[in-house]
Amino acid sequence: MSVQLINHSEDLQKLIDEGYVVEILDNVLLIHRIPYLNADKEILYGTLVSKLQISAYSTISNPEHTVYFAGEMPCRLNGSPFTSLVNNSNPTEIAGVKVNHFMSSKPKPNGYRDYYHKMTTYINLISAPAKAIDDSASEKGRQIINNECDSPFVYADTNSNKPELSSLNSKFKGQKIAIIGLGGTGSYILDLVAKVPVDNIHIYDSDWYYNNNAFRSPGAADISDLEIPKRKVDYYKSMYSKIHKGIVVHPKISQGNIQELANYNFVFISIDKGAIKKSIIEVLQSHEIAFIDVGMGVYNVDGSLTGLIRTTTGTQEKTDHIWKKGVVSFTEGQENEYDSNIQIAELNSLNASLAVIKWKKLLGYYHDMTTEHNMFYRINSNKIFNDETGA
Repeated sequence: MSVQLINHSEDLQKLIDEGYVVEILDNVLLIHRIPYLNADKEILYGTLVSKLQISAYSTISNPEHTVYFAGEMPCRLNGSPFTSLVNNSNPTEIAGVKVNHFMSSKPKPNGYRDYYHKMTTYINLISAPAKAIDDSASEKGRQIINNECDSPFVYADTNSNKPELSSLNSKFKGQKIAIIGLGGTGSYILDLVAKVPVDNIHIYDSDWYYNNNAFRSPGAADISDLEIPKRKVDYYKSMYSKIHKGIVVHPKISQGNIQELANYNFVFISIDKGAIKKSIIEVLQSHEIAFIDVGMGVYNVDGSLTGLIRTTTGTQEKTDHIWKKGVVSFTEGQENEYDSNIQIAELNSLNASLAVIKWKKLLGYYHDMTTEHNMFYRINSNKIFNDETGA
């Protein structure tokens, strides 16, 4: 990703061509070896850090004007701190790099033209006192740190370079996720998980993509996708491989391939076939692999739809509730309005969102006070009920 971004961004390429020590890490631009004076008038070297704003494969013009600095407080020639430049000095972490100061300087009237203009302006301000004492002090090193990003995404996720998210996103590294069933809810689970930096997403379904799927799944299918039917896994791979490089397709789960589930870190189950679901859960339980099973029951009552959305979690610590009567159905073809009423995409997306939020809670991404392993949302009363809390 770094090489591709530099190749498409004249401003970044110019920084490299002029000998700045450039590193790109998790959509963050770092320039190392910036000389500066500390309060004792010693010449030290620090790192200037800026979040990158990217459109497709290149940086945008007129970038946001703030930066971070890793090092001691930069000072003027007389040893007084650069208080006009440093907005605050609250240590934080950006893309795994500890930074000490947040800086803000915006040229009038139009701000910075590009990242070359922005970074060189800050570099000149910070390094000028050090160079005044020693004219051999230089930020140029002709050393290019080229951190080829191992991101699972096709293009940069510029949201993840927020300080609050960059360290949390490391929780997803190395994760291999399976989604069994790409119906209404399963397809929305894929839509959400495809925007998470997991390594791989394995999708299982043998059905075909028809009109009824198009009305309860994410996005808008082109009519050409319906004129020549595609398998769901192939349709969704073509859609989500545009953003995530790790989509892997499989046929439906059967007794012949069910042991593959032992290879995953987490499994979402979104199918209504009872017998194979029971086998899936037994395999996951035997290998101590956490999972979430989703389901809904929608019924027509006096001309309106009502019912429940269910999110049931199984973990290494707790699976006993799975086998209790009325929690997860292992019967075939339970009848309700779900099969005949396709205008319930909002319920599918809600079911998927609740499942993905719970998965992220299990990883520690979201805070979890209740540790519930079974949750229901009742449509007509608009209430959520937690059950089977704790381990």
